[in-house]
Amino acid sequence: MRLAYFVDEFPPFFRGGLGTYAMEITQQYVKLGHTITVFSHNNGNDPTRDQWEGVEVHRPLLTDISDALPILNPCDVQRWDQKGQQFYQETLLYNFLSASKLINDLVRMEKRTFDITVSHDWLAALAGVVTRSNLNRPFVFHFHSTEEGRTSDGSTTIKQIERLAAEHADLIVTVSYAMRDELVRLGYQESKIRVVYNGVDAEKYHPARFSQKQIEKFREHIGVGDAPMIFFIGRLTWVKGIDMLAMAMPMILREVPEAKLVILGKGEMEPLLSHIVRSQGMENNVILNYSYVGEEERLMHYAACDVAVFPSKYEPFGIVCTEAMAMGKPVVVGARGTSGFREQVVITGDSPTGFHINPFDPADIAKFTTMLLNDADLRRKMGVNARNRVLEQFTWDIAAKNTLQVYEEAIEMSHGTRKNPPASPQ
Repeated sequence: MRLAYFVDEFPPFFRGGLGTYAMEITQQYVKLGHTITVFSHNNGNDPTRDQWEGVEVHRPLLTDISDALPILNPCDVQRWDQKGQQFYQETLLYNFLSASKLINDLVRMEKRTFDITVSHDWLAALAGVVTRSNLNRPFVFHFHSTEEGRTSDGSTTIKQIERLAAEHADLIVTVSYAMRDELVRLGYQESKIRVVYNGVDAEKYHPARFSQKQIEKFREHIGVGDAPMIFFIGRLTWVKGIDMLAMAMPMILREVPEAKLVILGKGEMEPLLSHIVRSQGMENNVILNYSYVGEEERLMHYAACDVAVFPSKYEPFGIVCTEAMAMGKPVVVGARGTSGFREQVVITGDSPTGFHINPFDPADIAKFTTMLLNDADLRRKMGVNARNRVLEQFTWDIAAKNTLQVYEEAIEMSHGTRKNPPASPQ
């Protein structure tokens, strides 16, 4: 299969989980013998045509069109701040330049052919729509989240872009049944939607990756030492619930006074988090690392922690949870509203992997985090169960094969040879 693949995040450019997803799953496609041509964001100095781990990558250079924005911007975008308007400008340019590169350069000039076009989220949606109408190839649109879910209300323009892509798409892929249900509630065509879970590299994310001596040295380096370690990694935004976890810490410390919370990430909640820590006198118990780190350091944080806590208020899937589980860690996760965590984390039966909590309630977060910190045997059992669950359901190999089935279905539909749709993962 020859795929034209529009995704805003791709190495070396990362914003969040989508970049990890694109990096990992495209490598699986290559291993399975498929040809992938990715169109992604250019930081300004990246090559415009490149090879990355067997994947052909195009990163169009953008130009400044700010003087033209009053004409191009929809009304609601004109109310955004300058940084937001610039971001919208760059997104438009990325989409149209990428589509033009594919249509005019690769197909018309170089006489190349593609079996299918794929776009991820609103950031790459318009490139897929334009390519669909110009090349008449099947188009699959991936929803990793929605504007309504991310922002409660949000931008009318972004919602229109998402709906336009969904209307033009032959099929829609989303990351959990919770996310599918959200799309249906919002009025998207249910018959088009297929669920394919994300995954993790279970060999890379392996509990045995680091020795006990390496872990002890790292814990000393980051200021944890022998203390029980709670770990959060992610964007420091309202939807990730990090404010609720910070507010849960005084209750956790009443039960486990030596506990330390390590927060790793960047986002608009940095000032609030710093204020909570100072006002509660928790400077010795909360380690704030406002940065993005490389994968090796991220892996070391997972290996070093005793429990990983992700109290997201909205989380269509949540790769950080999958990564923690693959590293053999018990997890405490938000489970209200649209929550892919509920489908990852088993809380009943013979093989529980963690706890579901109300992400809006610091006391609930504290209760189950404390339970794990005080019970080493429970942590060990849940950690073993968590890794086994990843191996059964959430590897990139499984994710890639299930996604390719959807792409094949879209191609068959376009040829008028549609078969029964593949079974979604259970």
